[in-house]
Amino acid sequence: MKLSKEIKIGAVVVVGIAMFVYGFNFLKGTNLFQHRKTLYAVYTNVDGLLESNNIQLSGLKIGLVKSIQLIPDDKLGRILVTMSVDDKVKISTDSRARIISSDLLGSKSVRIELGNSDTFVKSGDTLAADREDDLRVAVDKRIAPLQKKAEGLIASIDSVMEVVQQVLNKDARENLIKSFESIKRALTTFERTSLRLDTLVAGQQYKIASIFSKIESISGNLANNNDKITKILSNFESISDSLSKAKIRSTIDNANNALSDASKIIEKINRGEGTMGLLVNNDSLYRKLDKSANELDLLMIDLRENPRRYVHFSLFGRKDKSKPKSKK
Repeated sequence: MKLSKEIKIGAVVVVGIAMFVYGFNFLKGTNLFQHRKTLYAVYTNVDGLLESNNIQLSGLKIGLVKSIQLIPDDKLGRILVTMSVDDKVKISTDSRARIISSDLLGSKSVRIELGNSDTFVKSGDTLAADREDDLRVAVDKRIAPLQKKAEGLIASIDSVMEVVQQVLNKDARENLIKSFESIKRALTTFERTSLRLDTLVAGQQYKIASIFSKIESISGNLANNNDKITKILSNFESISDSLSKAKIRSTIDNANNALSDASKIIEKINRGEGTMGLLVNNDSLYRKLDKSANELDLLMIDLRENPRRYVHFSLFGRKDKSKPKSKK
């Protein structure tokens, strides 16, 4: 049976209308062959939410906003949002429908935040409504603590500046200037004193070296004659009468006193006590120390060459009555 031309045209028109409706709903995100359930949420402010905006669950699209309309005769001006959600998605009854910003451009969507209830919503149920803070409120919340800290910091700075102004008044500034001038003069004086001390030490270096050389010579002679001195001292213990007559004891005491004086001088020089310039420039003390060193040196030489003059016992024979050598 042949179809008439009118039937063919009508069939094409019907198919075209059906495809147009399906395509239109498909572009809107609605699948006519998918089972859906209708849920509701009541908001006081939809914050720019539009029809056909996405419904998300854990970031996955599960439906669309079907319609947005004011509730008739509602004194609070609340808004009823109708949502078309995939029927296969199980949503607990204590879940919340929160309006969020889906991108940086401010596009809105509804995010389903699941609750802990064991019962699930059915088509026609109403979810608890919620929305995130808008950009202005979020910025205000973040800036408010910083503003308080900034205000506290400014108050602290004002207090510090007041203290600084009180401290750095005219009298305080003048005192500071005088203090810095005094420090500068003290540093200049110290520098001059140090320069004079260096010049004095450099000028008297020869005398100091001479004193140390003579002291070293005395110490060397004592070390070289250590055995003989020990033998003589041991003999002194057995012949105390002869020692008393020879006056060795007093001579050794004089030598010990001279060495003690020299040792004290060295210790004072090493510790920095006293005035070294005064010690070096004291010609009288220098001559006495030099004379004592020469006398002790002669005494040691004479003691080594003429021991019988000071010790009288059978090992050395009779005491030599000759006079000690004198320095020419």
